[in-house]
Amino acid sequence: MFALGSWSTWDRMEFDDSVALIRRAADVGAAFFDVAHYNMGPHAENARTDLIFGEAVRAAGLARADYLLCGKLWLWEYPTTSFASQMQTSLSRIGIDKADTVVVGDYMSPIDVRQVVADVAAEIAAGRFDSWGVNNWQAADITLALDFAEAEGLTPPTFAQLKYGLVRRTMAEGEHYGELFRSGRLALQASDIFEGGILAGKLVPARKIGADVGGIREQIVAAYPEVERIATGLGATPTQLGIAFCLANPATANVLFGVSRLEQLEDNLGALALLERIGAEAIRSATAELWLDRGVNADGSW
Repeated sequence: MFALGSWSTWDRMEFDDSVALIRRAADVGAAFFDVAHYNMGPHAENARTDLIFGEAVRAAGLARADYLLCGKLWLWEYPTTSFASQMQTSLSRIGIDKADTVVVGDYMSPIDVRQVVADVAAEIAAGRFDSWGVNNWQAADITLALDFAEAEGLTPPTFAQLKYGLVRRTMAEGEHYGELFRSGRLALQASDIFEGGILAGKLVPARKIGADVGGIREQIVAAYPEVERIATGLGATPTQLGIAFCLANPATANVLFGVSRLEQLEDNLGALALLERIGAEAIRSATAELWLDRGVNADGSW
């Protein structure tokens, strides 16, 4: 249910703290790590977060079979920079031979969807990963990818990593991806659920955060006291409420978040108890008015 992200995470921590966090995630059954090489497009950051993760997971004593790893393939410089080249670089930086799955994204200009599906299939055939999903694709493109993969007997995308949470729901629950999730053609990986920390109480985030689709960030900051009020009324923290909300959606396969302290992980784990204690419908009912992007065309994230 939980996936731990790497963007601006492992490179912000003391190494020993990274090791302890990874070990704890494995102990509680949350050893699913989203690890990317941030090296192109808006993410040309020369980050060392993937290198640090590889070192830390080995220092934590985890064998490769002890954890799941989701890699990333970027479309920013594709096909000039091929998927094969990206995977070889990414896997070597982490120090492993194979990912379990990958996310393919993002893009700001039209892509050749059929070629993407074929090139992903080639990487699966090469043994570099077994399955894949997409990150913030337009709904028409993911539908085309699903249909083309089915027609050609290729591995289809099985999940979509989307901005989704208490305040941003339109892309996943509205007309864009809603039917794909309701029909079971795709599962949802909820991403950027805390809006860079704003919905965890960090109203002026000190680090780079995701795109402000629709220009509603000021509204999100203004809504935080209401998030805190609802959470307190349910006997929970705002972060527990945010995660429980995502898990209350039947389409959600897992919730992706970044934690840089062990106590943050421990707090987040409490979302499961909240969901069990309150129930999915009660959580959705209590938070219904927090949906702030109803009027935003959120088809894609850019």
